[in-house]
Amino acid sequence: MTDIQDRGQTTIADVVVAKVAYLAAVDVPGVHALGSGISRSVGALRKRVPGGPATTVHGVKVEVGEKQAAVDLDLIVEYGEIIREVAGAVRESVILAVERMTGFEVVEVNTAVSDVKLPEEEEEAEAERVR
Repeated sequence: MTDIQDRGQTTIADVVVAKVAYLAAVDVPGVHALGSGISRSVGALRKRVPGGPATTVHGVKVEVGEKQAAVDLDLIVEYGEIIREVAGAVRESVILAVERMTGFEVVEVNTAVSDVKLPEEEEEAEAERVR
């Protein structure tokens, strides 16, 4: 009997992996948003996972090979949160989501905290919208 996997091929676009990583990251308590606060070297990503250029979704860069993926995230964390714990929770959430949804092995998730969201920044933004 022929295995179902032998009857065709499934490809998953890099942008799909980036979106899965984005949603998994912003769902973590303590993450205010993702954003590009620090520019990353695409060349460094290419060395980690061979297979093509990196794909970017706001605050997320991924490179996907045939069976592996690497993810770089730029985080904005809520003030008062323990940054290393938030970053660790993000790493775990992204790995679980990407591996479960795509079947790729996530070889690394790098996080860079590019900003901290202060409570008064939210109040200032609200005041500007009301005017």
